[in-house]
Amino acid sequence: MKFFNDIYRPDAKVARFLSVLVLSGIAYGLYRGIQDNYLAEIVHISPFERGIVEFFREIPGLLVVIILALMYRFSDSRIFKIGSALMAAGLVGLLLSSVNFVGVKFVVVIFMVVFSSGEHIIMPVKTTLTLDLAKREKSGAALGLSGAIGQLGNIAGYVIVTGLFYIMSRIGFKRNDIMQFRIIFAAATALMTAAVLVSLALQETTLKSQRRRFYFAKKFTKFYMLEVFYGARKQIFITFAPYVLILQYGADTSIIAMLLGICAVFGFFLNPLVGRIIDRLGYKVVMVCDTLILIVVCLLYGFSHRLFPPHIAFIVVCVNYILDSIISMASMASNIYVQRIASSQEEITATLSTGISVNHVISIFIALMGGWIWKVTGIEVLFSLSAFLGLLNSVYAATINVEKEEVKTPSGT
Repeated sequence: MKFFNDIYRPDAKVARFLSVLVLSGIAYGLYRGIQDNYLAEIVHISPFERGIVEFFREIPGLLVVIILALMYRFSDSRIFKIGSALMAAGLVGLLLSSVNFVGVKFVVVIFMVVFSSGEHIIMPVKTTLTLDLAKREKSGAALGLSGAIGQLGNIAGYVIVTGLFYIMSRIGFKRNDIMQFRIIFAAATALMTAAVLVSLALQETTLKSQRRRFYFAKKFTKFYMLEVFYGARKQIFITFAPYVLILQYGADTSIIAMLLGICAVFGFFLNPLVGRIIDRLGYKVVMVCDTLILIVVCLLYGFSHRLFPPHIAFIVVCVNYILDSIISMASMASNIYVQRIASSQEEITATLSTGISVNHVISIFIALMGGWIWKVTGIEVLFSLSAFLGLLNSVYAATINVEKEEVKTPSGT
């Protein structure tokens, strides 16, 4: 209990909020654990088509500022509830559409977009609610703890997928049997519905952030640019890294879910540590160093099949997939950067919302271009591009002047 008291304000009631993060985390782990194999093996989405799917799936991220602006009458806690409900609706649709019929690709993409809409609506307000519940000097630790709680749920989801698919393969289910995927979709739907019900019991906060369609201020220019570099680089991994494992190395659903589970385990234990490192070393140091390491990860991911025998290359790629997940935890440093230079809580939410849209402007086109690059040139060029974007991110982060840019506030506020 003392641990929570050290991080959160004395009057903060966080139990229900963290419970929602756990339930939705499990549901997301189930969904994410089967997503790429479902698209590749059941819906038969090619690498080029995968980029198109990601283009539409990321459109809600591009429009999140406008969506939040339309909800200007709602408090942040109410928006959090609406986003959770949309995620549940998306899972219901995917469950009902998990059958073979003409036009299934179109229907699947629609419900992936619905799920993505809820996911993106939640992103900025979840961060704001977390920061609002935390003591100012413990903001990094609070974000780290929230991330760890979500990862704990993800771990459970991935373990369930790995275990169920292994058991079902042992009792006679074929690798591409759609019934296996339906079972997971049903479980994810039930858990996400439970998360929505718990979120309805959340205490309504007075926090009602100002939501402008696009909030651009000169002092946040570097943040917007960092979001562009990070969003583009990360999009390549999110979209195509699992497909490399599935199509190039033959990874089945159990392996993909197991890798995601390992990533979540590291996330659970390391997220709070990363948050504390940011508090101790500063966000600038973390933003510069993490992407420098990432350059090596990207290059090994793209060239391992040319440098090592197939079985060794597969192990190297799996390790680098996990390393990418670990390094990406440091992305919370940019949220702390915004908090330090913002003048109010409303400005934080407005800026984070705009940041999501900014990185999605480039992300949706990177998804489309990435599929084409893979088809025309191969994965080597694709992941070399990711490494180059990581380099640009580090160079630009190094230009941040901490002493000059931060807003000074009285201690204890």
